[in-house]
Amino acid sequence: DRVDKDAGTLAVTTTSLREEDWAENWKQYYQPFPVGERLYVVPEWMRGDPVPAGRTPLYLNPGLILGTGSHGTTRLCLEGVEHYVQQGDRVLDLGTGSGILAIAALLLGAKEAVGCDIDPKAARVAAENASYNGVGEHFQVYTGDVNQDEALKQKLAGQYQLVLANIIADVIIPLSAVAGDYLAPGGRFLTSGIIESRAEDVAAALNANGFTIVETRTRDGWVSYTAQKQA
Repeated sequence: DRVDKDAGTLAVTTTSLREEDWAENWKQYYQPFPVGERLYVVPEWMRGDPVPAGRTPLYLNPGLILGTGSHGTTRLCLEGVEHYVQQGDRVLDLGTGSGILAIAALLLGAKEAVGCDIDPKAARVAAENASYNGVGEHFQVYTGDVNQDEALKQKLAGQYQLVLANIIADVIIPLSAVAGDYLAPGGRFLTSGIIESRAEDVAAALNANGFTIVETRTRDGWVSYTAQKQA
């Protein structure tokens, strides 16, 4: 029905925001925060600020790449990394983004980390973040889709004690068919980024691909699974 009242202007205006402006302006809202029992995520530009006693600082500038560590899914995965990584482990990070998970693993004792991401910017950003933390020589990042790229699969070949995938359910489900190929005996596949409504789908895919879920973590409507290959 027609309404005989002044609804004001319905004109829509848009403003272009350069990537560079966005990448700088959001920094004022990104502050240091603790994760788990040992980690302390610190914006790289705040290096030099005090770090709480007993905490390991992880310096990060995610730029235009996902992975600040503040989202519930990333926190779940960081807590899992802290819990499971052992001295001398090899870690594979599928969908590495800013590199935060792999870098955390290296800071907590892993000897080597390999990452891959479909976003070509991730390799540069993750390498920069690794250098901020003094672990650059132990972290190699590749670009591509491990589900479709046979050459990439060969580059990533090896046995890892920890395979990480903090992505979304629709990517984790097909990854569950290949992740086991990279696990060392007794290794763990740590997944996150799973919204609660898709948790059962991911669990079914893990089980169908020979995994046993050994731990489930939840936060703010998100789910993280830790799984091991069945003997």
